[in-house]
Amino acid sequence: MSTIPETDANFCYRHPNRQSYILCQRCGKTVCPECSVQAAVGVHCVDCAREGRRSQEYNKRPALIRAARATSRSSNAPVATYSLIGLTVFVYVLQLIPGLGVTNALQYAGAYSQPLFGIGVEPWRMLTYAFVHNPFTISSPFSLLHILLNMYSLYIFGRILEPMIGRLRFLALYLLAAVGGAVAMDVLATAGQPVIGASGAIFGLMGAFFIISRTLGGNMQQLVVLLVLNLAIGFLVPGIAWQVHVGGLVVGGLVGFIYMKTRRPQQQPVQIFASAAVLVLLVIVTVARSFY
Repeated sequence: MSTIPETDANFCYRHPNRQSYILCQRCGKTVCPECSVQAAVGVHCVDCAREGRRSQEYNKRPALIRAARATSRSSNAPVATYSLIGLTVFVYVLQLIPGLGVTNALQYAGAYSQPLFGIGVEPWRMLTYAFVHNPFTISSPFSLLHILLNMYSLYIFGRILEPMIGRLRFLALYLLAAVGGAVAMDVLATAGQPVIGASGAIFGLMGAFFIISRTLGGNMQQLVVLLVLNLAIGFLVPGIAWQVHVGGLVVGGLVGFIYMKTRRPQQQPVQIFASAAVLVLLVIVTVARSFY
């Protein structure tokens, strides 16, 4: 009769006083019946079984969350997001300085309205309007909420989107959505009606985030509710340019779709060309609108 010699390897790694000849199929450790977990093939030790459960839970998480966490560990801070916030706040602070005489000047210089400030006269207004907001006054204290809500939304979506798509793509998305909001204001609103604020660009970020997250398998129910509520506010509350919201949302979603369809490195020239084509299309629509 043969016997197995008693060595340290023949005792449970968690209970050194319990002799056993059961091996974990993953790590090869000796386990006693109490420390063994039945697996699909063989048995696992409690540590390997716990690690396996963690891996399953991780794999069940939305792909968007996994991608965002992976990119946040490997990328730098969202510099473009912070720069956009800083520039917008800087312009707002200038409007608040008493005696400087730039409150109305800045607001006038940045506002967009077609055809009074159209593409053929001052086309940069299709971008500058996104960096100007109504200044806080005693007679209109709630105007402060305009910039606060916009900058908070930019901070939230920028910290998620910029690490995922990169700084230059994020900046291009933001600016294209702003132009899209101006074009929609031109097409859908009364001629000469001025508009200011970053809402169009913010809605563009939401639209792109929806397309990108859906492509990656994320659950977008909460974002859909948020979009519906914000769009409804634009339609129901007077004084809000809902046209800008719709234009920014559509253009942002289109740019997000382009980014997702041209993700591979070898497709970068196509991505640049398609993004530039969006800008050209917006310019064409604006020029054509000026003739009617």
